[in-house]
Amino acid sequence: MNPSGNVDQDDIVRARNILLASGRRTPREEVAAYRVLAQVSPASYLPLLAEALQRMRYDTGTGRKHPDSLLLCEEAVAAARAIDPAEPGRAQVLHRALDACQRELYDLGRRSEGLALRAEMLAIGRAQDERSGSSTVGGLGIWAAGLSEEGRYAEAADALTELVTVERPSGPREGALAWTLLQWIANLHAAGRSDETRAAFETLIAMEADEAANDRGPMVCHLHSVLGYTQVLDTQGRTEQAAAVRQEALALLTQLAASGERKSWSGYQRSFWAALLMFSRTDSDRPTPGEPRPPSGATPYHWSPDVRRRYFDSLDALREEVDALAPRAVEDPERHLAELVRLHRQLTVRSAVCWQEHDCRFPAGVRSLFDDGVELARRLAQHDPPAGTRTLAGALIDRTTFHATLLEFGPALDDFREALTHLGEAD
Repeated sequence: MNPSGNVDQDDIVRARNILLASGRRTPREEVAAYRVLAQVSPASYLPLLAEALQRMRYDTGTGRKHPDSLLLCEEAVAAARAIDPAEPGRAQVLHRALDACQRELYDLGRRSEGLALRAEMLAIGRAQDERSGSSTVGGLGIWAAGLSEEGRYAEAADALTELVTVERPSGPREGALAWTLLQWIANLHAAGRSDETRAAFETLIAMEADEAANDRGPMVCHLHSVLGYTQVLDTQGRTEQAAAVRQEALALLTQLAASGERKSWSGYQRSFWAALLMFSRTDSDRPTPGEPRPPSGATPYHWSPDVRRRYFDSLDALREEVDALAPRAVEDPERHLAELVRLHRQLTVRSAVCWQEHDCRFPAGVRSLFDDGVELARRLAQHDPPAGTRTLAGALIDRTTFHATLLEFGPALDDFREALTHLGEAD
């Protein structure tokens, strides 16, 4: 630009030559050209500039993030905002630019700013629905996840109630609805809305049962949903109902141990298991006051970057804490054993989620954590039978779900039968 604010014609020619030239142009060259041409023909080039700025965030050769990635995203948002509101594609361009920018803000720990952009994304989605007469509500899921990370569970549950209402008429959609239901259930539970939690869980169980019966989904996901429901019922003090539902789980496991899955499935059931494992008995993984936490019921893919990094980076420190507490629990079980059991379960769950997220194979270390958790719970049951016996049953059910996820249905059934014995529910 020259001092008068007019675009230099030589700059325009160079920009057009860059875009018209044969051969590969660099992202930097592309962005520079669009910056010039967007001033001449904003309707044509502002959308292209916004998209090119987002692509420039990462080096295509190395995959490394640009040092000024947030500035690039902020410029992309400014370019998208500058598009004439009458342009039909403006909303989509702005939504994508806001999405990229909120990710950068969350990555830097600027969470309130990131959440504000998610709110704007939701407003765009609502405006699009109003104009089109549809009800897709773009941005509602990511808004709910942001609320959940901040512990605003009631608001997240309300948002997910709306999302479930939108998604249910389309059916399971190869498991997509299940993820929304899991998040809905977890946030209803965290918000203390017991009746709604049970109703939502029953919806999930019915859907998974139907999918399994018609060979559209794994039987083990039906099993996981039933076992997850029993833990919610126990938490709510509905012990008789929980015992009855555990008998349904026993029948499912007995069938699986006898015949296995009718079809071979991908790793979908492992992600499903990990989400429920995190959700179950959440009192064992208490969030640090004032810090964000993983959004309830969501897989790590839907967590904000800073929460994901903090969660997985905590493993080494957590293991050190467990290792340091172990000898004290031997010397003084009255003071330390129950806390060791709690921390060990927290380590087990985080390790399982981490390895499930990064490697489709389960290393021996994860298996040993579940085994050690059962042995620690046995010690607690011997030391404090009233509290320890239910803890042992819980550890056995945790290991049941682990075995079932790996299709080890015989050992899963053995663990579950022992758990029922400790709960006084065996035949």
